[in-house]
This record gives sequence, structure tokens and C-alpha cells, in this order.
Amino acid sequence: MGKKNDPEYDSGSSSDGENDDSTKIPTRSAESVSSIKNKDVRRREYAKVKKAKNKAKKALRKKREAEGAPKQVPHTIESLRVPDETTVNITEEKQLEIEKDHELDELSTYFSQEVEPKVLITYCDNPLKKTRIFGRELTRMIPNSISLYRNRSGTKKICQSAIREGFTDVIIINEDMKQPNGLLLIHLPNGPTAHFRLSNVRITPELKRNHREITDHKPEVILNNFTTRLGLTVSRMLASLFHFDPQFRGRRAVTFHNQRDYIFFRHHRYEFKNGKRVALRELGPRFTMKLRSLQHGTFDSKTGEYEWTSEGRRHEIETSRRKFFL
Repeated sequence: MGKKNDPEYDSGSSSDGENDDSTKIPTRSAESVSSIKNKDVRRREYAKVKKAKNKAKKALRKKREAEGAPKQVPHTIESLRVPDETTVNITEEKQLEIEKDHELDELSTYFSQEVEPKVLITYCDNPLKKTRIFGRELTRMIPNSISLYRNRSGTKKICQSAIREGFTDVIIINEDMKQPNGLLLIHLPNGPTAHFRLSNVRITPELKRNHREITDHKPEVILNNFTTRLGLTVSRMLASLFHFDPQFRGRRAVTFHNQRDYIFFRHHRYEFKNGKRVALRELGPRFTMKLRSLQHGTFDSKTGEYEWTSEGRRHEIETSRRKFFL
């Protein structure tokens, strides 16, 4: 009794007096479909509405292509990004200012190639097997790095010992008793210190890759989409872990791609198929980092001076989904 009396349907009649489904013309909208109580009928009607919308959208796209109209760019959170006040506009004057600042910061000795990077990788106390494997894979990926157990030493003591042994950086991997969930990066001897939250950590066995595929060649480093002053500092810290003279013969590339303040890490080996195509093979590991704090100097949880912290920006982060800091 519902459809015959429904004003949104134009029902025709057949010669035998019964309703003919082929003559019914649906005029429902998506809003009216949601008010249908029968689940099966609602699903069928919604499929018809969606099909009609897709057909109209496809026809409009063909019409625009025939008229030679420019291709429309979809609106995304990234494209609608609110510009940060520290975003670096690459002009000649700004470029000179940035270069002068970089010549005086704590990372200048690496970029002037005065000191060769040497990295110490350690863990929290009693690390899990996955955390230990993750640390060993970082040593295979980062040239001139070693992995040692912490032996219940404090972070300050680790930094002092690392300075005496000539290390330039310390990486401490933390976990939540299930998998790695944090990474502390300390640049020696004078800082800075960056604390990252780790997520989506996938080690080589989980990616069904063989760790023997990772060669000893020094990889190329790709740093993408770091546009603010804070982002440039973080990218320089990540770059200083690797040797400044990559060996292109190994065809290894590590990528730190920043998107909406999430830093996605990938490790690939590339090979040239022909003059136009390049094939990539992921070697692993794979993980995502999100900056939680950047501190001046080496790690100091009590009296350390923070250059940036997500705790102070929590309200700003929550109020605008289009505000990014890297």
C-alpha cells in the first residue's frame, strides 16, 4: 500500500490492470531515501540515486573535456592548508637569511662535512623482539651506526658516553610493551633533541622482504615537503644521520615524506627499466613519525628549554585541522 499512494512515484498501469515496474520513474533524492524504513528497499533506492549521480557526473566531465575546459583540482586538507607564519618563501633574500642561520646552528658541522656521522642506536630496558629487530634494521639502513643494549643507563649518561666515543647522534627506541611507539633523536654534542611518536611500524619480515637484500652502500636521502622553519630543522636532523656522500651505485634511497605533519618513512632500491621508467622495490622497514617536541641542547626532562612542543599547541591543533607546523 506504500508505493501506490506514494506521490514521489509516477506509476503506470498495464493492460491487465496490474502495476508495471518498468513504467515507474523514481524521483527520490538521497534525503528522501534515508527516510525509508525497509532496509532492502532503502538499499535498492540508494543504489539508483548513486548510479544517477555518477552518470550525471560522468556526462559533465565529458562535456568539460569536449569544451577544452581545464581539469578541476579537488579540495583536500593539504590543498586548503592554512599557511604558517614561519613558512619559508624561497626568495633570494630569504634564501640568504636561511643559509646564514644554518651556518650558525648546531648541525652546521655536518653540512660543512667537518664531522662524519656516527650513530648509536639503543632501546628501552628489556626491549621486545620486534623492537630489537627494528633497531638492527636501522643499523643496516644508516651507515656507520651500531646497536647496543641500554643496560639500565640513564639518557644523560648515554649521551656523555656517546660523546666520549665520538658519536654524532643517539637514537633511543621506546615501546609500549607491544611494539615500538616512540623515538628520541639526540644530536651530539650540543643538541637539538627531537622526540617523535612512532606508529605503523612494519619490520622487514612483516613486509615479506629479505634483509639480505639491503647492501652496505650509502643511500640517497630524500626529504620532501618540509616548508616551515621547524620543518627545516627537523629535516636537517634526519639528514645528519646519513653520510653526506651517497653511493649511487647501490641504488638505495631512503625517503622522509611529510604530509599533514606526519613523516612517512620508506626505504627503496630503484632500477632503471628504460629511459622513461623506473621500478621501485621496498626493502623495509616502514614506519610513520609525528613530532611531539623539539628541545634545545641534549635531553633534559627537568630544566630543558623547548623550541616547540605539541603540548602547548594542543588547543591550536584541535581547533584547526588545516593548520600544520612542518
